[in-house]
Amino acid sequence: MARKKATGTNGRDSNAKRRGVKKYGGQTVRAGNILVRQVGESLKAGVNVGVGKDYTLYSLVDGVVKYDVVRGRKRVNVVAQMEVAQ
Repeated sequence: MARKKATGTNGRDSNAKRRGVKKYGGQTVRAGNILVRQVGESLKAGVNVGVGKDYTLYSLVDGVVKYDVVRGRKRVNVVAQMEVAQ
């Protein structure tokens, strides 16, 4: 006789990875802010956007987020803000 009742799984589950778009079009961002967490490169890095080793897209400058499509590829850009000297 078995000592434990058999279950269909091993009882373990992985943690959620919290992927997705973090900053939407029109939002202001600071340099280093994460824009998108993704699996693979479904969204491409555009102007002033860097790519991490896990395909995370992040802002390289302070500015405003803008999404567009170029040659059928979705792209994320950050339009740099010009700070006014006071």
